[in-house]
Amino acid sequence: MRQAEVLYKKEVAGLLTQLNDGSFVFTYKDHWFNNADKPAISLTLPKTQQKYTSTYLFPFFYNMLPEGSNKQTVCFENRIDTKDHFGILMTTAQHDTIGAITIKK
Repeated sequence: MRQAEVLYKKEVAGLLTQLNDGSFVFTYKDHWFNNADKPAISLTLPKTQQKYTSTYLFPFFYNMLPEGSNKQTVCFENRIDTKDHFGILMTTAQHDTIGAITIKK
């Protein structure tokens, strides 16, 4: 099992987990959910107390991944399998992302 915090404008909004079977779970932190001023991180992941589950990386997070030669370079330099989407996300989305979301190990 691997986990990463999902930050919205540098504030922890939720937790993304990859389970041992390869599936994924996303949950909002209670303090984020309970604050009406805090937005959902994505239209596809509206604020709710339920756990979001998926057999593959949620499209919102998948779209944060590098593509093409950038992906190949990231994987080669960091020794990450090109099919390890969660590993790539944790490596590339810590600092420099497009938008308000970052991922913290």
